[in-house]
Amino acid sequence: MTEKSITVEGVEPLLLFGFNDQYLRKVEASFPDTRVVARGNQVHLLGSESDVARIERVLAELALVLHRNGNLTENDVETVLALEAGPEGPRSDAADTILFTPAGGTVKARTPGQVALVEAARKHDIAFAIGPAGTGKTWTAVALAVSALKSRQVKKIVLCRPAVEAGENLGFLPGGLRDKVDPYLRPLYDALEEMMGLEKLRASLDANTVEIVPLAYMRGRTLHQAFVILDEAQNATAGQMKMFLTRLGAGSRSIVTGDGTQTDLPKATLSGLVQARDILEGIPGIAFVDFDKGDVVRHRLVKDIIEAYEKADVEEVRV
Repeated sequence: MTEKSITVEGVEPLLLFGFNDQYLRKVEASFPDTRVVARGNQVHLLGSESDVARIERVLAELALVLHRNGNLTENDVETVLALEAGPEGPRSDAADTILFTPAGGTVKARTPGQVALVEAARKHDIAFAIGPAGTGKTWTAVALAVSALKSRQVKKIVLCRPAVEAGENLGFLPGGLRDKVDPYLRPLYDALEEMMGLEKLRASLDANTVEIVPLAYMRGRTLHQAFVILDEAQNATAGQMKMFLTRLGAGSRSIVTGDGTQTDLPKATLSGLVQARDILEGIPGIAFVDFDKGDVVRHRLVKDIIEAYEKADVEEVRV
């Protein structure tokens, strides 16, 4: 038998252990041949060497979830226990978990591009995610934003898109601002709803903790302590891109997503996404992450469609 004491640091032990140590009891129940006892910020483990090591990994992962999200739920504990794969250690996807959803699921970086974006966003204040549709660029960006808000790294989330189809002139459309832009921003609402839950999202929108706005409405603002996402950035003009990037204030972070091959701008208009890479690549604090067809996570045919269009583009250039 192995005996070991672990000191809890960086998180509140009461939140980690649960009310009346209910989370610790759940961990202990998953390893029936072990004994888990909490005293203050100390956890004493008694059991086989492999089980003690596995429980230590579970507690370390739970502490990470608590630090990210600001709280811990029973679903979080069950998810982390499920990810503990055996004596070899937790599966690699545990390390790639970005967020635990209210329904008890997990949002993970599932492809090389998504993993690279997570790493880039954690090391840089501004990250560009560039690549074809269906690769999870927006999904990963929104998950990172929600995780940062839950862990109190930022005070609000701001998500925006260029409303190109409406010419960024939305006054002629009926209804209020939200009614006018909802069709263009619906994908962002959908991602937030799954990651935050409908009631929490509604409350956050009402409290202005989460904002979803068209790019045109960003002009003149300075955003402090915010996680700001510009989606479909290939449809931003060069001037709009500069305007967006210069909105960041103290303590803010940003992710810009887009696909330079699918711009809806007029033919003579330069995409701000394309220009931004030419101007900004190599500046410390700014990262560019490229996604490709290998990162596609939608229907299997999406990858074939991307390949077919890439081939057609090459043949057109040759002609």
